[in-house]
Amino acid sequence: MRFLETRFPGAWLIEPEPVADHRGHFVRTFCAREFADRGLVTAFPQHSLSFTKSKGSIRGMHFQRPPHDETKLVGCTRGAIWDVIVDLRPRSPTRGQWQGFELSAENGRQLYISPGLAHGFQTLTDAAEVRYLISQFYVPSASSGVRHDDPAFSISWPLPVTVISERDAAWPAYQPERE
Repeated sequence: MRFLETRFPGAWLIEPEPVADHRGHFVRTFCAREFADRGLVTAFPQHSLSFTKSKGSIRGMHFQRPPHDETKLVGCTRGAIWDVIVDLRPRSPTRGQWQGFELSAENGRQLYISPGLAHGFQTLTDAAEVRYLISQFYVPSASSGVRHDDPAFSISWPLPVTVISERDAAWPAYQPERE
């Protein structure tokens, strides 16, 4: 695995290094030792999977509030997505900025998302499936989000939005926490 730094401290784009032969290939998608060597979370007690039918759909921008904030390791196992993170950390020099990455079944990339970053994605294909490894259990009362189209971030989505849940469309405008 290659760990590539993102614009945000604590977030990493992880690229696979497949070993191929005449049968196909083998690739490691997680190694606790390699994660721990970088000071990254290695325990993920919750694993989740989302399936999205239609190209152009958006899920997000989600996060859990402290003390239930979470680290996520996200990968696309079918189809392709435009995966976006937004830095919401009060003391971060990149607060309010976003960064996007194409994750697909074909490229095998994963995104390591640290606490304090909102996360969401847009499907680039029909029938997209996304796998999440999550460091905390889901706590409904800690669940929160920000709008995918909030002018505070000006996220550039690659496709017109075709489908979004009522909940995700109703997130409030971003209100920075006071330090």
